[in-house]
Amino acid sequence: MDAFKGFHKKILTPKTKKLLKIITHCGIYDYLGIPFGIKNAPSHYQRMMNTIFPTELSKVWLIIYIDNIVICSDSWSLHLARVLEKATGMNMKISLKKCNFGFEELKALGNIVSGLSLDIDKNKVEEVLLKPIPQNTKEMMSFLGFSSYYRQHLKYFAILAKSLYRIWDQQTVFEMTQERIKAYEKIRKALTEAPLLLMPDWNIPFKLYIDACGDGLGEALNKVQIIADKPTEGPVCYI
Repeated sequence: MDAFKGFHKKILTPKTKKLLKIITHCGIYDYLGIPFGIKNAPSHYQRMMNTIFPTELSKVWLIIYIDNIVICSDSWSLHLARVLEKATGMNMKISLKKCNFGFEELKALGNIVSGLSLDIDKNKVEEVLLKPIPQNTKEMMSFLGFSSYYRQHLKYFAILAKSLYRIWDQQTVFEMTQERIKAYEKIRKALTEAPLLLMPDWNIPFKLYIDACGDGLGEALNKVQIIADKPTEGPVCYI
């Protein structure tokens, strides 16, 4: 669910209004609600939402990211009624056109999430793969920022990205050497082949694999899950 015009619904204090005045040829105006683009607005709104739903958030079945509300529960209709009741009490409106109800999986923050697994949104990956090889430090930082966001899906990410991170450690001209091009292509390939991550089940034992070398160290947290009546081992995350 999505809170309808969430920022604009939060009334500003008189002190804050003075700091956010708009000067135009028609006069000086004050914002009544939080405008977009204010540095601390997202964290302030997140804190407000956490204050409204403290009990629900502590029960794990509710997840809130700023003005986005996710209910993950076997009793989602009951929990939905509870969230809507609280939202109504706070005069919070929900944007119906941005709501999805009764789905077993959903897209959230670049991921496809279900009760069983976590997957990368392949549409996001395709957008990045269509871009040409980075031509400067800024473009490389953008690529690594995107890749690092999904690093829990990528085995040996730190080792693969090592030579690319060195680009801005050195006070030298940007250069894509053969080593860096090779590393760049390996990360692109890893993004397209990234495995599903299994959701943790605290009733099933985990398996932790640890490895180290001269370039770094890493761990893989796996679990065994029954799929089609057969025990299947798969990753929970790569660290």
